[in-house]
This record gives sequence, C-alpha cells and structure tokens, in this order.
Amino acid sequence: MSRPSPQEVAKQLSSGLLSFPVTHFRDDHSFDEAAYRENIGWLSQYGPAGLFAAGGTGEFFSLTPAEVETVVAAAVQETPADVPVIAPAGYGTAIAVEMTHAAERAGAHGVLLLPPYLTESDQEGLAAHVRAVCAATELGVILYSRANAVYSDTTVAALAESCPNLIGFKDGVGSIEKMTRIHSRLGDRLAYVGGLPTAETFALPYLEMGVTTYSSAMYNFVPQFALDFYGAVRRRDHATVQQYLNDFVLPYCDIRDRRAGYAVSIVKAGMKAIGRSAGPVRSPLVDLDEDELGMLTELIKGLPDSNA
Repeated sequence: MSRPSPQEVAKQLSSGLLSFPVTHFRDDHSFDEAAYRENIGWLSQYGPAGLFAAGGTGEFFSLTPAEVETVVAAAVQETPADVPVIAPAGYGTAIAVEMTHAAERAGAHGVLLLPPYLTESDQEGLAAHVRAVCAATELGVILYSRANAVYSDTTVAALAESCPNLIGFKDGVGSIEKMTRIHSRLGDRLAYVGGLPTAETFALPYLEMGVTTYSSAMYNFVPQFALDFYGAVRRRDHATVQQYLNDFVLPYCDIRDRRAGYAVSIVKAGMKAIGRSAGPVRSPLVDLDEDELGMLTELIKGLPDSNA
C-alpha cells in the first residue's frame, strides 16, 4: 500500500487527538517489543488521529538510533493502516538525515524533527538544518520548536516556501505572541500541534490560535478521559474543560512538577497505576517514588470507570 502524501498526513493529524506512546522497557532497561506492540494495539482501539512513535514521551533522548528504527517499525506494524505513524529525527543534521532514512525504511508516514543536540543555534543555522532534512526525504516533516530550536515566524514562513514537504509546526514554547505571528503568516499551510508538557492545560487558548490538536501524554493511561477532554476543547465547552482541569489535570500537574523530568516519568507511572506497566524510565530520568505513585493512583481512581 502506498504512503499517503505529506498533505494528506497533515490533514489527518489536524483532525483529532494525537497519541505519543511510551516506549516499554524491561527491568534491565532493554526494549520490550512484545509489550510495546500489545500496547499500540490497545491504544489504537481509541482512534487517535496520529501516533508519534519514540517521541519525547517515548524517551527518544534515551534510545539509540537503531532502537528508534525498531520502535518505529513495531508501531507501524501494529497501528491501523488509516492512522499515520510519525517517526522522530534529531541530534545533528547528519544524524537527523540518517534517522529520516530509517523512518522511511520502517514504513513511517512522516517525521517529527526534534531540536539539535546540545548546542545553541541561530535562525540561519536552524533553517539549514531543516532544509537538509526536508531535502533528504519525501515524507512530511513537522518542526518541533522548543529548547535550543525555537523558530521565528519569518524562519518558519521561509521554510514553508522552500520546503514543500514541511507540513507541521509543533509548539513546545508556549509564547502566545509567537504562535499568533506564525499562524497569521502561514494560515492553513501547516498543521499546528500543541506540544507543551501536559498540553491539556493550554488546549483551549491554543485552539483560538488555530492549533486544532496536541500531543496528549495522558492518552497513554486514561485514553477515554483524554478524548473526552479533547472533545470538550473542540466544542469550546469552557465549563467542562474547567471541571476536567480542576478535577484531574491540575492535580496531575502538581505531581508532575515535583521533580525535573517527571513530565515523562509520570506517564509511565500512570501506566503502572492502571495495571499496564511499561517498565522503568531510563536515566537521566528517574521514576516516581512510591508515595507519588500512590497519589497518582488515587487521582486516577477518582475518574469514571470508563476512563481508567
């Protein structure tokens, strides 16, 4: 079966909630492919608009390039054919290009370009980095703007003009002005993805700026709640969104904010809390302690049974 075009992938991603699954590890921190495949099948039952394998929630930063290709290939094989699977690429330009080629081999439908490793970069260098990756593939490429790769509106506009397969912009910064400028310049040329930690907290105001979807880490362990929240956002049901924020999302964020790196660790803890353990996180992250896991478990128990 032929891959959908980059534009078709962008349209699909913009149509619903996005799943960013965790990567399953055994106790010795090796990749547990069988458990990962089973979990992708479980998540797929909830109908995500797209699945981002080995992304930030999937601990991209702790995987080797070879492991990333293995994870992406497993996700492609277990995900329904009508759900696009997006693979990650990152580090320096040469490695990012190699990872893009690996994404093609694995059967992915697009690439999420994460920030370069370690070094600071100006806009000219970032643009060259993106152009090299886009030129290396026919897959659609989504920029992830955060950390040391924060793209200006003029840079994004120039890249959209010179790179036909640049299809999306994922925001991990949280600047309303920056997102407004980018959307004002580009309109519907790109798919816009909310990518801040616990993106639910920003979902409603971002919708008003044209950001129709976001990466939901909660989708991993309370998928029905994540979908219900997204539905309320898209309906602009402010009362329901506020209730969900007060009852679950904000208390969840209180636990998340206890230690650096918990934005990922708490998701694996959520998996453990519902009896679908994905194993430990890899260093440099650390797992939640038993008290924190207990707090999260009680919080999840407070949701309706259909959401656990």
